[in-house]
Amino acid sequence: MNMNIGEFLSTSAKRLPGHLAIRFGAEQVTFDALNRRVDALARGLGKAGLRPGEVCVLMMPNSVNWVVAYYALAKLGAVVLPVNFLFRTGELGHIFRDSRARAFIGHSDYLEQPAKVLAELPALDLRVGDGQAVEGFMPLKSLFYGEDPFPMYLTAEDDTSAIIYTSGTTGLPKGAQLTHRNLISNARTLAKVRTSQPHDVVLGVLPFYHIYGLTSVLNVSMCLGLTIRLWAHFETEEVFRAIEEEESTILIAVPTIFNRLVEQAQKHPPRRSSLRFCISGGASLPVEILRRFETLFNATIVEGYGLTETSPVCIENPFAGLKKPGSIGLAIEGFEVRIVDEQDLDLPPGEVGELIVRGPGVMKGYLNQPEATEQALRGGWLHTGDLARQDEDGYIYIVDRKKDLIIRGGYNVYPREVEEILYRHPAVAEAAVIGIPHADLGEEVAAVVVLRPGAKATPEEIRAFVKEQVAPYKYPRQVIFAEELPKTSTGKILKRHLLPSKVS
Repeated sequence: MNMNIGEFLSTSAKRLPGHLAIRFGAEQVTFDALNRRVDALARGLGKAGLRPGEVCVLMMPNSVNWVVAYYALAKLGAVVLPVNFLFRTGELGHIFRDSRARAFIGHSDYLEQPAKVLAELPALDLRVGDGQAVEGFMPLKSLFYGEDPFPMYLTAEDDTSAIIYTSGTTGLPKGAQLTHRNLISNARTLAKVRTSQPHDVVLGVLPFYHIYGLTSVLNVSMCLGLTIRLWAHFETEEVFRAIEEEESTILIAVPTIFNRLVEQAQKHPPRRSSLRFCISGGASLPVEILRRFETLFNATIVEGYGLTETSPVCIENPFAGLKKPGSIGLAIEGFEVRIVDEQDLDLPPGEVGELIVRGPGVMKGYLNQPEATEQALRGGWLHTGDLARQDEDGYIYIVDRKKDLIIRGGYNVYPREVEEILYRHPAVAEAAVIGIPHADLGEEVAAVVVLRPGAKATPEEIRAFVKEQVAPYKYPRQVIFAEELPKTSTGKILKRHLLPSKVS
């Protein structure tokens, strides 16, 4: 069966040609105009040599052109690889090589780091820059070609639409292969259960390079024909003002964003709230923040759960039924969930075990990682690595993470990745990276470091060393020196014995 995620835009452009698709600063683009720009870029990328099935890195902040490039690649039958525009050479080198990317589209303000990697990859020769002209990069505006509708490539439902890299607690980041069926089914299900109105404006505060923003904000809005008021970055005061100004809005965000809006509202209560409802995901939302937000903005927050590997939403509190604060809710349509023990045997309600899921959004596998794919999808169920319990009504509560993961303001930080860099520092003998509670971000990144005998270093030096090699949200804000790290008899570091302190 043929399926292409680009159909969302094409269908809405026919149904609602004059309806506003995106407002981005002063730029306003209707669905018809957006679709025509997408078709022109798809044609231009094809003429430049990009073929169906080839991988294209998309590395830009949110913008109208991000959306145009995403759907142009889909219509062309190419595979999009969204990447955080703040990533540095250490992260980009592996992603570019492992994906065997054929093309690159980036913003001119963020080309310094990828350019260093691209210099070593002559086969990745289709290089495009948006914004000011940069030597070695073809201007994006030069690739818009023709006025006629572009004949959308008839991708099969199991063809890969996107590769999104997600780190594990061991080894290098893995590329989750999400098919057109994965992404289409997830967006359609969410579009059906989230009771939107034609005049709703979706506040686009989540980055589209992350699966949460890509599906819940972009693809769902294009499917329903809703306007996205888009920002390149989240700014508390701007979003707060939009909530006051607009007639009817939907906010899809992470707990840090809700927390910052609560702080703003406590200082200056909103004149009015246009919010009809909100979605929270990406990390656990403290119940106290949920209650404060709902009171201050007179809007309901619906909590859900998902992973990159599930496209992403698989569990959510029901819109029309009982919502339980602190719970991530019930499996959405098409998904099944179980709580199991180490032998994958079902546990009774109330007992804690690993959350496993299956459904139409589950990835087809990790790129070039057959063993990791088999392990993650064993028995036909995706093993999330999250520890959870289920109550008598079937509602799921996340208890802890099996994966050694830190979620900082909705962004995943994998300790192993940061530890590998710390070990490269000449003064470091041992290191352990942990998450410590943070009032705004949920968790902050901290490193406990043992120096080599006779070596000297300051916390500032260690912090700067890591900061140079990873995205800004990953480096440890707190560096603690220790004489030794607690270990098991086999030498494994006992992170639970590294008692975190609270920071703010």
